[in-house]
Amino acid sequence: MGSGELEPGQLLPPMRELAVELGVNPNTVAAAYRTLRERGVIETAGRRGSRVRPKPATTGREHIRVDVPAGVRDVSHGNPDPAQLPSLARAFTYAAEQSDREPVMYGDAPVEPELARIARAELDADGVPAGPVAVTSGSLDAIERVLAAHLKPGDTVAVEDPGWGSLLDLVPALGLRVTPVGVDDEGPLPDDVRAALESGARALIVTDRAQNPTGAVMSATRARALRSVLRRHPETLLIEDDHGHGIVDQPLHPLAGTTHTWALVRSVAKAYGPDLRLAVLTGDAVTLDRVRGRQRLGPGWASRITQRAVARLWADGAVDTPAVAAAYGARRDALIAALAERGIAAHGTSGLNVWIPVPDETGAVARLLHAGWAVAPGARFRLGAPPGIRVTVSTLTADESGPLAEAIASASGPAPVRGYV
Repeated sequence: MGSGELEPGQLLPPMRELAVELGVNPNTVAAAYRTLRERGVIETAGRRGSRVRPKPATTGREHIRVDVPAGVRDVSHGNPDPAQLPSLARAFTYAAEQSDREPVMYGDAPVEPELARIARAELDADGVPAGPVAVTSGSLDAIERVLAAHLKPGDTVAVEDPGWGSLLDLVPALGLRVTPVGVDDEGPLPDDVRAALESGARALIVTDRAQNPTGAVMSATRARALRSVLRRHPETLLIEDDHGHGIVDQPLHPLAGTTHTWALVRSVAKAYGPDLRLAVLTGDAVTLDRVRGRQRLGPGWASRITQRAVARLWADGAVDTPAVAAAYGARRDALIAALAERGIAAHGTSGLNVWIPVPDETGAVARLLHAGWAVAPGARFRLGAPPGIRVTVSTLTADESGPLAEAIASASGPAPVRGYV
């Protein structure tokens, strides 16, 4: 396999046949197959035999992007508006001065007590079940650690489709299979989740608010329906991504605690700045113990100076969430309304992005680029969902919504009004 003689998807010979061919004990072949399976190189499907797994896509979707020439307006990036981010100077000065007085040394607690206190109080207020707190280097780091704590190569993970492109790369890179779950404006579709779990998916990853790329927000009604499904599968590993915390004003309707193993992660990237590389993770005691134990053997901890700075930002109320949510909401609404006037259906009830179904994704992206607009191709976010494009509205000005909508209408033609599932 290492030489490339065996292609992804190629069927391997039965173990007994290979043992005879090689002149070795069948137990030796069985042990080799087991090692390859544990490393995610091959997968076994019962009587259908073992096959070489598809090559993990570590950066595949990152290459599905538009190179933005000079003079083209970039609305593809997915970043927050720098003008909506708080100043970090005062918080880091405070954190550095505190670290001068109380340096963090090897063996010290990995989580800043004040950060844990504030985070836990906010989680309690949002109805998230009690659980310990860990700190990781962003949401994706947290999700990877939770998946690795419970799953083995070949296990299946149910993910939103369309969904976060980096997550769609991460799951197969860990040797795990993905199965898509459709979403609408209220979150994952219960029937799709039920089908995925009944088919053997061992984990489910959902986005509570500001879903990327669609902007979906899980409603109270949808959360009740999903809890009902999950109660029938209590062994499911449930991971919730609440990266929109701090930039959305819609209430959280957590699923946490419905299954035996669960985790909920909150990143500070969208509200306070991507370069902070910090997320707070909570979950059941076993999951958090495994995550923190493995973290100790790797990076050890996320910088306590950064944790202290974030705790200071939280304590000072550095981000006015209602005002930030209103600013992003006005930009989303303006674009969606301008598109509707031109017969184009679009989605975006929270967060930074608007998702626009289009009949010809590649053509629409190319024509928009020619018209002076760079949008994100939907292929970065899709498994089996219909084509679409993602527009980041975080820096879109009021006088840009109309021209952008006109360009999208010209580039794509009328899109289906049914939604994006």
